[in-house]
Amino acid sequence: MTKIEFRTNIADKINYTCRWVRKALTQGSDISIVILTEDSRQLTALDQALWTFSDIDFLPHAVLGAPLAARSRVILTDDGEANLPESQILVNLSKTVPASYARFDRLLELVSTDTVDRDAGRKRYVHYRDRGYALHHENVDQ
Repeated sequence: MTKIEFRTNIADKINYTCRWVRKALTQGSDISIVILTEDSRQLTALDQALWTFSDIDFLPHAVLGAPLAARSRVILTDDGEANLPESQILVNLSKTVPASYARFDRLLELVSTDTVDRDAGRKRYVHYRDRGYALHHENVDQ
């Protein structure tokens, strides 16, 4: 069963995601991650941030459908209905329940301080809870 974690009260989801990806990639060379963004604007912002996040860290990634996506450990997409590649972790930055979340080992739900995002996060929490998932919650409070 998918392990579902909520991280809430995030002031800057893009920056938090970059820091989380950096940490996750140090956990082992077999880690693979799909990041679902809210829309193309957020996808572009995250794509740029991952390249420029740190002068000393290299956070390789690709957008789903790009030529190098099949070889990348981190895939970005704004299409929750897409046929997502096999990966262990799905990071959800969107306000909706990802269609294929149950096939991942782990789902990380990132929820900002924005009222609309927080309300959508609560609805997703209830969705997973009502389906019997054990949920972990962490208040980031950056």
